Formats: sequence, structure tokens, C-alpha cells
Amino acid sequence: MNELTTRVYQSVAHKYPHEPEFLQATKEVLESLAPVAAQDPRIEQYGVLERLVEPERMISFRISWVDDAGRVQVNRGYRVQFSSAIGPYKGGIRFDPSVTPSVVKFLGFEQIFKNSLTGLPLGGGKGGSDFDPKGKSDHEIMRFCQAFMTELYRHIGPFTDVPAGDIGVGAREVGYLFGQYKRLRNEFTGVLTGKGLSYGGSLARTEATGYGVCYYANAVMQTLLGEDFAGQTIAVSGSGNVAVFTAEKAIALGAKVIAMSDSGGYVVDERGIDLEQIKEIKFGRRGRISQYKGGKYTAGHGIWGTKCSVALPCATQNELNESDAKLLVKNGCKLVVEGANMPATPEAIAVLRKSGVTFGPGKAANAGGVAVSGLEMSQNSLRLSWSFEEVDQRLQTIMKNILDSSLAAAEKYGRKGDLVAGANIAGFEKVAEAMIAQGV
Repeated sequence: MNELTTRVYQSVAHKYPHEPEFLQATKEVLESLAPVAAQDPRIEQYGVLERLVEPERMISFRISWVDDAGRVQVNRGYRVQFSSAIGPYKGGIRFDPSVTPSVVKFLGFEQIFKNSLTGLPLGGGKGGSDFDPKGKSDHEIMRFCQAFMTELYRHIGPFTDVPAGDIGVGAREVGYLFGQYKRLRNEFTGVLTGKGLSYGGSLARTEATGYGVCYYANAVMQTLLGEDFAGQTIAVSGSGNVAVFTAEKAIALGAKVIAMSDSGGYVVDERGIDLEQIKEIKFGRRGRISQYKGGKYTAGHGIWGTKCSVALPCATQNELNESDAKLLVKNGCKLVVEGANMPATPEAIAVLRKSGVTFGPGKAANAGGVAVSGLEMSQNSLRLSWSFEEVDQRLQTIMKNILDSSLAAAEKYGRKGDLVAGANIAGFEKVAEAMIAQGV
């Protein structure tokens, strides 16, 4: 860091000492931006970094709902609207007990750069609740979503803030949220993305994040390693939407996915994971990966001990730690690409870099979801529906452009081949120019 970025980080750490995830994300970005700030005096003159690390708006609210037994339940809800410099706030909603202000702010902060990298006019935002959808009935999910939207609706809109799904928020939840917004506002607008195809959703949106991870990873392999996905052995953590469609596209590109996981443990199938069985377990039965037949299941956190050439962490933040990284290096892994948001700890990233393992950050690699969400917004505005192939082709182009712009930005500031610095800088430059142009 330089004097400016150090001062900004120290200010953030002083104000938010109990928000570790947000501080982690902020520090990583500011470290990358030090050479940019050193070369452009306007960054300090206009207080760009000081404004960037502070949300434009942080909304916190109570959600009261009634469970199937007639008991009143109370949860906490959040929406952070971080930056609208280049477009309306855009980012998912997460329902998980781990959701805190720190988690929401780290996700919203990352979303600024991710959305900028797509090339689409989208600002950064994020939201969620500590509600746990696991084990809840459809009616309980519906009542909670309706209560959540009753509090949130006044703060969002198609030209203000456009939420989407995230962990714990899939097509079912988006449908309930959209239905309640429509009732409250008496309008049919594209205020949520990830909608069902029958009411304004986009083909390829469900697959977009996972497919985009593989398009990005394949482009990285071709550009930096001179190889293709075909023939690689791959471990994918998680078994939710992102992980499943990451695995699906990896298999389509000729790779062999040999391991997947969930919060209870992981399964290794050296013949190649039977993805249809995983889909039936996770999407059909909403079951656990321990029910997988034909592989070896192990309880606990240990998937990164699996010998693989490519690791794709697609579960949650900070799931891949320093000891995991050492195992990957020991087992000959050559590429780690983040499918989740910030799944690798700083210590893990340091180990991977020191050992020569190529590393692709989530804000670049998993931008495919928000990219196709942006395309869904375009289709809603135009009252059009594009084909799967057309959306998929646009997605491939966007992911390749993200890699190209990241590499160019890294080289411009003396960090050739550094995909983390490149993504941060490329995303930042566009936002900074917009902030300066719009005044303080």
C-alpha cells in the first residue's frame, strides 16, 4: 500500500473493527489500487477511495413472520446500496444464518468491481437475512419472503436497485419476492432478476454463474498456461446452483469432475461425478451429498485434499484456507478459480501465488451471473426474450473481455499476469471516472 491507501484502510478498520469480512475485502482491493492512486492525483483530490469504501446507503430492518405452527418468528434483514456511479445498484439477496452487516457489506463492496468488469451499466449492492431456509416448508418460505419484501420494496426499483438470488435464494424464493413486490407496487417491472421464464426471466440465467466460471477458467488456461479444460481433473466445492452448473460446463468442455461437497462433507468419484444424480439429490429431493451412490463420502471439511489439476471453490467465503492451499500445491494443482465470493483466505492466496499456482478471483470469475442478470434487465426493458444460445454467446464474450481487461490493467501498472490486481484495477477505473465526473 502507499500513504493514501494505508490511511483509507486504517480509517475503515477504526470505524468497523468488528466487520472482518468487510475489512478483508477492503484491504485486498486497496492493496491493488495503490499504484493507480499514486499515478492519478484526482483519486486523492476527489476523495474517491474514501467515498468508495463507505456505502451510499445501509438499510437494516426487522422481518416478522409466522411459521407453520402459528409461532411468530423474527429475523434481521439488510440491504447495502454501495455505489450507483455507473448504474442502478445490482446484487443478490442471501438467506443464511451467517448473514451479518459485515458479510453483506463485503459482498456489496465486491459487487462494485464485479459489475463494472462486465461492461454493463450496473452499480454495486447486496442484501440478505439471517433466515435459514433449510428445513422450512414452502409455505414458511413464502411467508418469510413476503414479509422480507414488505420491508424492502420501498428501497428498490428497476432504475434504483435490482436484487437477485444468492445463497439460499433460488427460483422459488425469487418468485415469492417478485409476487409480493408486484402486489405492493401494483406494477410489473423487472425489479428482480433470476425470475422464472414465464414471468420475465432469461434463458441461461440459472446456469450463468457456473458456466461463466468455466468460460473464464478455460480462457485463463489457454492464455496463461497454454492448455485447455479438456482432460483436466477438477474438484468443485459446493453442490448448489453455482457448483452444479460449474461442474456441468466443465464436463461439457471435456474435463473430469471428481469431487463435490456440501456443508456436511464431500464425495469423491474417480470415475467422474454423476451430475444427474447430484441434481436429483440437491434440486429434486433437497437432500445431502452423503446420499450420493457410487463414490466415497467423507464427513467434514476436506475436499481440497483431493488430488486435482484444477480447483473451483464454489461454496462460500473463506472456505479455502492456508492448509488447504498447501494440500492443493502438494497434489499438483495448477489453477484455482473462485466460483464463490471470496472463498480463498488471504493466507491461502499467498501460498498459491508463492508456489506458482495461477489464481483467478471471484469478482472476475463469477461475474457471469450478474452479467446475465444485466441481460435479463435489458430483455425486460425491451419486452423481448433472447434464445439460450444468444445469451450464452454474450456470456462467453463478456467473460473473455473480463480476462482481457484484467490482464491489460495489471500490465499497465506493472503487475503483469496478476489477475487479482488486474480485476480490481479494471473494475475501479471505470467507477472512479464516473465518480469524478459526477462531482462530490
